[in-house]
Parts: sequence; structure tokens; C-alpha cells
Amino acid sequence: MDEFNMFAERYVAAWNETDAEARRAAIAALWTQDGAQLNKTLEAHGHQAIETRIVNSHNKWVRDAGYLFRSARNADGHHNTVKFSWEMVRPDDGTVVSVGVDFLLLDEEGRILADYQFIEPSRPART
Repeated sequence: MDEFNMFAERYVAAWNETDAEARRAAIAALWTQDGAQLNKTLEAHGHQAIETRIVNSHNKWVRDAGYLFRSARNADGHHNTVKFSWEMVRPDDGTVVSVGVDFLLLDEEGRILADYQFIEPSRPART
């Protein structure tokens, strides 16, 4: 399970990354060239669209609102899939303000073909 948690850590780090070149490198390492990132309201196909998706999320939640994303360290997987939860937290006290789950389909080299993101319903903040 540690390899899946390490993968989830790399994934979440891309959403916190402030350096554009480092973010692009992370996207290229994580997703296939024609990979997808999907949630109920957005679809991003290919590295450029995924980068735009991540930048928009980063700007809204990390840069402007001051939150950070972190893995819940519960990743698991089998048969070229990985599933894990992540949390959006206040960096000063670790209060969790949002939770999501990502289910990933991977290619044979372990890069993301499809990333299905689910945002969990709001619940009271916790530390």
C-alpha cells in the first residue's frame, strides 16, 4: 500500500505546486498524453487541459483562499487502478474544510488514463 500512498502524495503535490514548470513536469509524469481528469462539472483531456484545470483550482483554493491539499494516506489499488481520499486543509491548524476521493485508471507504465474525482458532501470542519 505504500507505493499507492506515494503515488497519491505525488498527485496531491501537483495541485499544491506553485512553480509552473514543476507543475507541468508533474502532470507529464502522472498522466498519459491524452489522459483525462473528470468530475461532475468539468472534463479536462490532455496535458494542457489538465494543467489549466489544476492551475484554476490552485489559484482559487491554494493561492487565493490559503488552503492546501493533502492525501488522506488511505490509497489502495489493483489491476491498474488506484483509489484514495484527499483533504483540503487550513495550513495553520490542519482543519479539514473539504474532502474528495479520486479513482484512477492507469496505463501499463502506471500513468493516469482517467482520473474520476468525487467531492464529498460538506461536513463540520475537523482538525
